Amino acid sequence: MSRTKQTTPQRRAIHSEHRDDTANGVAKGSVKGDANAFANGHVKTESPASAITQGSFTELVICVGGIYMSFLSWAFLQERITTTSYGPPSASERFTFSIFLNTVQSSLAAIAGYAYLQVTAYRSNKPAPPVFPTRNIFYPLFLVAIVSSLASPFGYASLKHVDYITFILAKSCKLLPVMALHVSVFRKRYPLYKYAVVALVTAGVAVFTLHQPTSSKKKGREGGSSLWGLFLLSINLLFDGLTNSTQDYIFGTFRPYTGQQMMVAQNTLSTALTVGWLFVSPFLAGSGLGSWLGLDLQAGQGEFNQAWAFLQRHPSVGWDVLGFAACGAFGQLFIFYTLSRFSSLLLVTVTVTRKMMTMILSVISFGHRLSGMQWLGVALVFGGIGAEGVIQRREKAAKEKAKLPGSKKIS
Repeated sequence: MSRTKQTTPQRRAIHSEHRDDTANGVAKGSVKGDANAFANGHVKTESPASAITQGSFTELVICVGGIYMSFLSWAFLQERITTTSYGPPSASERFTFSIFLNTVQSSLAAIAGYAYLQVTAYRSNKPAPPVFPTRNIFYPLFLVAIVSSLASPFGYASLKHVDYITFILAKSCKLLPVMALHVSVFRKRYPLYKYAVVALVTAGVAVFTLHQPTSSKKKGREGGSSLWGLFLLSINLLFDGLTNSTQDYIFGTFRPYTGQQMMVAQNTLSTALTVGWLFVSPFLAGSGLGSWLGLDLQAGQGEFNQAWAFLQRHPSVGWDVLGFAACGAFGQLFIFYTLSRFSSLLLVTVTVTRKMMTMILSVISFGHRLSGMQWLGVALVFGGIGAEGVIQRREKAAKEKAKLPGSKKIS
């Protein structure tokens, strides 16, 4: 008498954009929050490879609408916070306190993730999984928190030298540092189309950057500034790549471990790190180390005090900061719920179209003007990302077709 052997569910990791909105293509599992970016920061989750729970059409609309609204609002507030000049023209100032901003964002994300774990555990009548299930998992998680916390300031610093649309396009190149690390460090090989996608996206960013509509008088001066901005962005992307590679290691080594658990763990550790920096930095400012690091904290006042004073002078910024952090946290939760009800392939389309809508929203809301060549650069970037999504969708469909029927008979 024959019996059937069920196929073992495979893992699928999805990154939630956190800091930087950041984010790798969702086809590989990447979805950011632009600055954390986890913030930004990036979070992964998992679901069985063959599981596409049939959610209702109403749920689909709510999930997709929630992702769009959360991350479009997140990107809008990020640009407004970091690029708007506040106060009278004679004494205008900008919000430049990226560590403070990251602290608010990571703390709210940790709280939201913890609440999500508790609610889902309560609804399933099961205890919530521990955020740190083993002692050994702490060290790679701590590395992720350090690297993601370092990545965000470079991203925000680049916005002083490049516009937000360039920032968005460059953040779409996260496949490049991930592949570079895997090829150089882990000696991993990728399909030819992956290299073609990287080349296409990189070319698009280069075309967009080189054809900024500036006057000839400003062109020479701003050219060097743009190059410096792209250099800062490249460091940000390198840290993002290291973050993603370490996350891959965590999910491959410590099983089972879900994205919700990592969301809480990474944001909790990131908050501890940034709070520690906000506390220590005033004491470092007046020291030789602070001078070597180039800290300019107004005679040891510290970033927290400076940021708090800024919010008191411009209260509207405080609401923007809270809204920015809340949108990032809720966006991640919408992603987790969507993955539990629908296929992750849905997120491929959602992420690509959301990034395009973010760029269009930036053009409309903040009066950016793009030249014809810049639109060509945009087309190259999103054409490459879209092509990657289509190819991966076909590959996945072919693999699932090859697995049919879903069980193997053994005697």
